[in-house]
Amino acid sequence: MPMLIVLAGLMGAAGIWLAAASAHARPGLNLEVAGSMLLIHAAAVIGLVAVVAHGIPFRPLALLASGGLVLGASLFAGDLAMRAYMGVRLFPGAAPAGGFILLFSWLAVAISGLVTLASR
Repeated sequence: MPMLIVLAGLMGAAGIWLAAASAHARPGLNLEVAGSMLLIHAAAVIGLVAVVAHGIPFRPLALLASGGLVLGASLFAGDLAMRAYMGVRLFPGAAPAGGFILLFSWLAVAISGLVTLASR
């Protein structure tokens, strides 16, 4: 779990960097979307780690979902940033893959809560 906190902190810092770049250095290139994606999911990862520490959701699935949020947001934002700064994609389909990983990770969060509810 500490590594998830480290990754969330790096995501948050990158999100701030991209938000600033979208306002000052590279406006109009979707960097604000990339920054928001990282910031929102960094906070979500920290929140998930906190509730897992208190035993609220089903731990294995919630931790898997946390990792998915890190990976999905990083792929999505990384692809947008690569396009803005380098003019190329991270790899073909990186942003949609990141989006699908985020979608399934959020569903895993919901299921981890349902598992806990069902076990009570």
